[in-house]
Amino acid sequence: MARWTRLVLPAGVFVGLLLPPLASWLNPLVAPSVALLLVAGMIRIDWPALRAALARPGGAVIGILWLTAGMPLLAALATGALDLPDGLGPILVMVAAMPPILSGPALAGLLGLDAAAALVVVVVATLVAPLSLPVVGGLLHGAVASTDPAVLFLRMGGIVGGAVALTFALRHALGAERLRRRRPEVEGFGVLLLLVFAIGVMDGMAARLLAEPGTVLVFTLAAFAMNLGMQLVTRLAFRPAGARIATTVAFLAGNRNAALLLAVLPAEPALLLYVAVAQFPIYLLPSLMVPVYRRLAGAPESP
Repeated sequence: MARWTRLVLPAGVFVGLLLPPLASWLNPLVAPSVALLLVAGMIRIDWPALRAALARPGGAVIGILWLTAGMPLLAALATGALDLPDGLGPILVMVAAMPPILSGPALAGLLGLDAAAALVVVVVATLVAPLSLPVVGGLLHGAVASTDPAVLFLRMGGIVGGAVALTFALRHALGAERLRRRRPEVEGFGVLLLLVFAIGVMDGMAARLLAEPGTVLVFTLAAFAMNLGMQLVTRLAFRPAGARIATTVAFLAGNRNAALLLAVLPAEPALLLYVAVAQFPIYLLPSLMVPVYRRLAGAPESP
């Protein structure tokens, strides 16, 4: 499964749409899979490489500040100027405050980007999410349900803190050498969790697509626009840092871990819909845009 990740994950989204009973059956596993994905992602992190990268953070520090503070502010300004469906604007702002997907460093390496810088940005942004997300939620003044800063802090802190604690407990129990030998199995388990999430999060999507095609289309277009828009703005903003760093931070800016919102916010219809359709750009765009990323980063055209 790990070897066929690029095909397995997009297939999971469409399987969830085409097989509603399977999506309904797996839906109760969506929230647990989100938490376990944090553990699966962190246990695969090359911690010595992370320590080495932290010694030379460079543009990664600015990238972290941009992703956790700058992008939510820009998203708030942009959505405030647009006539969006009820609930969509605050969700977009919350998504802009989320950390990048934990598979970002691995994907960055495949795309010819700076995997070391991506590792620093993803890990630190994930660890500070319990602090940054409540600030954004508080600024929204309840526009999204249960955005009380204290509630968000406790929920996000519990998820991230629990994932970190379990990760280090597993690493201590299993040992670094055993984990290194079993890396293919660990990666395959991570892909399996992603597949469960991709199928389960599509629960009810087929029926909603038939009942409200216009709403689904608007949310889908918003997800693609959010992903590509954050990438474009970030690429331009970080241009002085160099092509490779700018493209790396841009890739991370567009691909946020929106699924974490399902673990800290009530499962309202608008949020469920957005998180579901947001999987399309996350799973499809990296595969489709490999030549674009490599060209923008100044990397060779072939892997």
